[in-house]
Amino acid sequence: MLRTIALASLALPAAAAPQFRAQTIDDRIAIGYGLATADMDGDGKEDIVVCDARQIAWYHNPEWKKEVIAENLTARDHVCVAARDIDGDGRAEIAVGAQWNPGETSNDRESGAVFFLARPSAAGQPWKPVALPHDPTVHRMRWVRTGSASHALVVAPLHGRGNTNGNGQPVRIQAHVPGKNPADPADWSTTLVDASLHITHNLDARTLPDGSEEIIIAGKEGFVTARPDGKGWLTSTPALEFPKAPQPFGGSGEVRYLTENSFATVEPFHGPMVSVFLRNPATRAWHRHVIETGFNQGHALACADLDNDGQPEIAAGWREPDASGNTGIRVYTGSVATWSPAWNSEPSSMACEDLRITDLNKDGLPDLIASGRATKNVVIYWNESKPASR
Repeated sequence: MLRTIALASLALPAAAAPQFRAQTIDDRIAIGYGLATADMDGDGKEDIVVCDARQIAWYHNPEWKKEVIAENLTARDHVCVAARDIDGDGRAEIAVGAQWNPGETSNDRESGAVFFLARPSAAGQPWKPVALPHDPTVHRMRWVRTGSASHALVVAPLHGRGNTNGNGQPVRIQAHVPGKNPADPADWSTTLVDASLHITHNLDARTLPDGSEEIIIAGKEGFVTARPDGKGWLTSTPALEFPKAPQPFGGSGEVRYLTENSFATVEPFHGPMVSVFLRNPATRAWHRHVIETGFNQGHALACADLDNDGQPEIAAGWREPDASGNTGIRVYTGSVATWSPAWNSEPSSMACEDLRITDLNKDGLPDLIASGRATKNVVIYWNESKPASR
């Protein structure tokens, strides 16, 4: 069931519904835990990187030839990947989270792993895994710009060390900072970003005026934002406001910035709801508006201006059959707190595990890229929307 709540009346031009054409580039993945997009070979095109259960691979744009760069890094599954050019050579650096074992929160040999993958000197050769410090239940990671020419790998475990059912020690969000030789594990340093949340499921980043990036972390209690200050990380806990509604707040799983003053979430952990949080100009607290309540295992979220009208859209995916027996991706259009569903993927063709938005063919319209857990596929949804006139 969809619930749309209006906060303000806006005179917006009518826009055509977004349109996408699906292209499957792989129909034999195991799970497709994580996706990233980045230029992997320096040709100026965004490629697709997939973290699968036993492989880390990338697909070359535009023919989507698959190249495996690492396999079986740990005894248990790989679970997340981060890809970004952090040294300015035009080719992405890769980091991977592995040894996925969410039920083991105390033993960091049996649960969790973090690797930087050092690029080989010759194309086609395996990349060298460089092990970095970690806590158990490593779950998500992201390269974050900390200065004009510096980056850190921010890693979020699912649970705090020794946790049981989300209770106990909070999750330690850590930042791994590479030195001049990231292939040497001794040339990395690690700092604590935050330790205040439990069951942290995902994080996002937005660019600040000075060129660095602020991250937002979603967890059981709510959200934490953190930004680098040259010495470490400045954190804050956004105050949340909830209008009277039948949907109590039970924490958040996915989170993505919409604008400076709004962000979207999937609630709670693996939950059925998509919400938008807007900053209240009077109180500066974040006011929550539920726009979707019918997902089964909501597990993917991405936001971008998909039709070039100056307003971001929300794309969200779920991985288990809903009340209609379907899995898929849904795109919402709107503004402020008024949102409506505008496009759905073909029913049950995508059991969405992860989702990214990138303009793969440089036509000015961002495309959707999704990985499917039960459907075992990687699909590009080419954006064929009619651009809005502005």
